[in-house]
Amino acid sequence: MTDDTYTPPKVWTWDAESGGKFASTNRPIAGAIHDKELPVGKHPFQLYSLATPNGVKVTVMFEELLEAGHDAEYDAWLIDIGEGDQFGSGFTEINPNSKIPALLDRSRETPVRVFESGSILMHLAERYGAFLPASGAARTEVLNWLFWQMGSAPYLGGGFGHFYHYAPEKWEYPINRFAMETKRQLDVLDRQLATREHIAGDAYSIADIAIWPWYGNLALGRQYGDAGTFLDVESYENVQRWAKAIDARAAVQRGRMVNRSFGEPETQLHERHSAADFETQTQDKIGKSG
Repeated sequence: MTDDTYTPPKVWTWDAESGGKFASTNRPIAGAIHDKELPVGKHPFQLYSLATPNGVKVTVMFEELLEAGHDAEYDAWLIDIGEGDQFGSGFTEINPNSKIPALLDRSRETPVRVFESGSILMHLAERYGAFLPASGAARTEVLNWLFWQMGSAPYLGGGFGHFYHYAPEKWEYPINRFAMETKRQLDVLDRQLATREHIAGDAYSIADIAIWPWYGNLALGRQYGDAGTFLDVESYENVQRWAKAIDARAAVQRGRMVNRSFGEPETQLHERHSAADFETQTQDKIGKSG
């Protein structure tokens, strides 16, 4: 091991930012740090998010529901985590954990707050009876994989993604540790997909919707710079087949654009209030009209 040895103090204290991208968003305390009300649109669902993998899960779910003919119109508002929007008083009232995505369901008499992306997926699936079997072994299998993703992704994002791509310095030990775990997870998926069209069986479900933004995008070379080459993602042939099939879905393509504030201007739809916004409100269109 070539890394410098760190001797932890007896009691840890927060006296400096950790460095790297998004360092200013990390802190050891919870709660609002400034007053800021959230905007509210006209639709039953108010989503406050950003097009990170966890945010994409929910916007894809909404677009899939709409594609399937459900009355699931929503307003999607951009939360700029670099500017600390997630620490505003309005946001923390919906999600006290200050993480995107956060949803306010106003479709019933009493509004319901829903936070954690897996919880939002389940809430919407049960609300519309879609992308989640109602009962039995098939339902349990979908939930197995939904919770697998929720438990596994921190190793991919906070572990591998952080130390390989975002950390201010490259250290061999954590990169090797989390690269090994990420490849193990890819192998889990590859073996599962060897005999199934989708993650939990033949039917497309919230398991696919949860897992694809993380592992599908990684397999397609869209995560953490050149991580796809480093991890040899092309060797996971079943994951590749699945990732490309999900990527081709129209609802997935739309969902990836919502609350996106990075990448090519034509892929960025900062806010989404109607289906027409995909044709008129992307950043390339706004730039031309301005």
